[in-house]
Amino acid sequence: MTLTDSARRSTLDEARARFRPLFDVFRADAARRDRDRELPTDAVRALKEAGFGALRIPVHYGGAGLSLTEFTSLLVELAEADSNLPQIFRGHIAFVEEQLWAADEATRAEWFTRFVAGETVGNAWSETGAATVGSSETVLRRDGDAWRLTGRKYYTTGTLFSEWAEVTATTEDGAQVTVLVSTALPEVTVSDDWDGFGQRLTGTGTAVFDGARVEARHVTAFGDRFTYQTALFQLVLLSVLAGVAHAAARDAADELRARSRVYSHGLAEQARHDGQLLAVVGEVSSVAFTAGAVVERVARALERAVDLERERGSDEHRRAAAEAEIAAAQGQVVLSESVPRAATVLFNALGASATSGAKDLDRHWRNARTVASHNPVVYKSRIVGDWAVNGTVPPFIWEVGASRVQG
Repeated sequence: MTLTDSARRSTLDEARARFRPLFDVFRADAARRDRDRELPTDAVRALKEAGFGALRIPVHYGGAGLSLTEFTSLLVELAEADSNLPQIFRGHIAFVEEQLWAADEATRAEWFTRFVAGETVGNAWSETGAATVGSSETVLRRDGDAWRLTGRKYYTTGTLFSEWAEVTATTEDGAQVTVLVSTALPEVTVSDDWDGFGQRLTGTGTAVFDGARVEARHVTAFGDRFTYQTALFQLVLLSVLAGVAHAAARDAADELRARSRVYSHGLAEQARHDGQLLAVVGEVSSVAFTAGAVVERVARALERAVDLERERGSDEHRRAAAEAEIAAAQGQVVLSESVPRAATVLFNALGASATSGAKDLDRHWRNARTVASHNPVVYKSRIVGDWAVNGTVPPFIWEVGASRVQG
């Protein structure tokens, strides 16, 4: 399944040539869609039809066969065009990765055939309400030779745009599982009720399953999943942050270049030549550069874990998986602070007119701050420090829910 370096470069170049015209279209309309809260349904459809959901699928299944690092570079470009779009595919990206390691070849081929044809999987893992940490109120019950899924999920990013939802649930005997359920079933309802101030177009809302039928072959033990999944989920968010940084740098430069008004106590007759204002844009541009470098470094750390996943349990694999998790956490610690700050300081170069709602430049801060609020960064700082000082292996799976201790 391994491509030569020259073949990989050719494939990546072909993928860029295929998707960059789409990215240009998305970029031109991103601010308007954000202002109007118009879901990017057409953009997602165009990406699916062009094969975005199959970029990591090996060539002999009909995919592009991109390495994780190569694919990540496209995620950053897509995020620069519209930061909502890569996050929409986040659950799908992880499920494709899971299928790369599936023991059942028939199952792998089934899903890869669907994805090459343009189908995608959304994410439906999180719950709000009374469910305590480590538990799920979404239940899977036997129904003859199949199952029935009942429950309510929130933060179901991507499911609104997808043909399938990957859902975490508890069976009647208490087993923790993931299931694949068709979103076309009448017992499945997906709502766009995400009320966050950023990333408003990701379709991140509520999914309700009212006895939805699940095929037995679409039920998997949660503990069997690939080891670097949490780092992969974080890599997608880091790619979004890097894309936001690039978009903020682009817009800051464009706005300063076009600015005609100057201050009497400024440093130049044209704003574009004012050294103080140029320094601000230079700072934002530098953050974008750094963000891109950080994401590439994290992707390469995950690539090492990918290469060793077949040797799961070996000392070398455990070390690679831990280093990938730490790299993702280190990237989060840095970018969660630097990118929102860059999206704020750009206004120092552009003046009050840049706060116009028509420009929608505030979306960069709102989107970056929202993405940075996933997976609390304060815990990641502690985990990185514990690794650096004590060699403590980071947690690979974690959960969120109501505290078991009340009062």
